[in-house]
Amino acid sequence: MVQVAEGSASNNSVYALDKLRELLQAGELTSDGRLPTERALAEMLGIGRRAVRRALEVLEAEGSVWRRQGAGTFVGERPSDWDGQLGRIVAGTDFLEIMEVRLRVEPQLAQLAALRAKPRDVEKMREICRKITESDDADAKELWDGAFHRQIAQSAGNQLFLTVFDVINRVREDDAWQVIRERARSSRRDQNVIHVQHERIVEAIAARDPARAGEAMREHLLGLQEVLIRVTSMEHEELNPLSETG
Repeated sequence: MVQVAEGSASNNSVYALDKLRELLQAGELTSDGRLPTERALAEMLGIGRRAVRRALEVLEAEGSVWRRQGAGTFVGERPSDWDGQLGRIVAGTDFLEIMEVRLRVEPQLAQLAALRAKPRDVEKMREICRKITESDDADAKELWDGAFHRQIAQSAGNQLFLTVFDVINRVREDDAWQVIRERARSSRRDQNVIHVQHERIVEAIAARDPARAGEAMREHLLGLQEVLIRVTSMEHEELNPLSETG
């Protein structure tokens, strides 16, 4: 670290940045995650608050600290507000909207996977298909089914597409949809049909046939959409008293 004479350090932002980095690395600035105030840091380092403020701006841009108005400065990267955003998405959508998005995203992912999947990726897909078939309970089948679709998304080799898929998946798996998921599981098409559809998707990917892979995925999701429409219709009839007396 560059040594600065005390008399010249009062407004030296570089000095402030070096000192704060050094203290953060040593863990000497905080015991509870919150840094002292700008005034306290300025007094501690013997420099002006303006230099401290500039140094903190750099540290925040680097992800070393984050600041919240009225609460202070904290060590580490700013926590994500993803949970709050996810709650708003779940509250403002329904399963049929999710299926509309899946039908437009996942066939494209299957096409890309047919172009980019490595042999080990295809083998993972086949192994997951076997686990779906071998699972004895509906919860395990659903978990492995989610893993199957994510493996395809991951094999597509597009990080932005994978992020979009993960957002959709997080909404789909939220507890708010638990009742519908359970009803859908009890109303699912014959498991042999699902297994055959999964195999068609994998074989098309293994054959490097994007058009066939996309169409196989689309057919699979359309079947699931039919089940969800039936289940949500039944749910509506049970919750609507007029449907029972009309």
